[in-house]
Amino acid sequence: MSKLNIGLTQEQRQGVIILLNKDLSDLYLLLIKTKKYHWDVIGPQFRTLHQLWEEHYQALTTNIDDCAERVRALGGYPIGTAKGFLEQASIKEDAGNIPAPNQMVAQLLKDHEQVIRNLREHIDECSEKYHDEGTADFLTGLMEQHEEMAWMLRSFIEGEVIESNGNRLGVETPTTVEAR
Repeated sequence: MSKLNIGLTQEQRQGVIILLNKDLSDLYLLLIKTKKYHWDVIGPQFRTLHQLWEEHYQALTTNIDDCAERVRALGGYPIGTAKGFLEQASIKEDAGNIPAPNQMVAQLLKDHEQVIRNLREHIDECSEKYHDEGTADFLTGLMEQHEEMAWMLRSFIEGEVIESNGNRLGVETPTTVEAR
């Protein structure tokens, strides 16, 4: 097999591969949790959440595959075991627990926000420390998808306290800049 010659040293690629495997681990645990909540949700919001989480786990499945393939493109091997995912992930399982629907939403929101924070750090590291703009761009795309998923989850929770005038009940409305 020919030597990988893509303008990054072995050390640069290895550093990026470590970051990608951490992200892959978080994505996999988030997929598992999203699937579990998709199966277990009950109540008046069943259909809405069931469908939303199906969209999310389909996107996560694609992102997991893309992340693993990015690791391979850099000459590494993706983590592929439950043990490896659990060891490398920054988010935690929700084993043996079936929370209420709003708690499910809140937990997934918390996890997506953790993934977003991690991706921001990894984007900076890829660019500044490892000079891998391709992976930084790839991770930016992932981060934007997670920001959208988090926004949808956040909107679901916040939607329960909206007054008829559009203000959130008990929350100070941010001021807007008037056109001059």
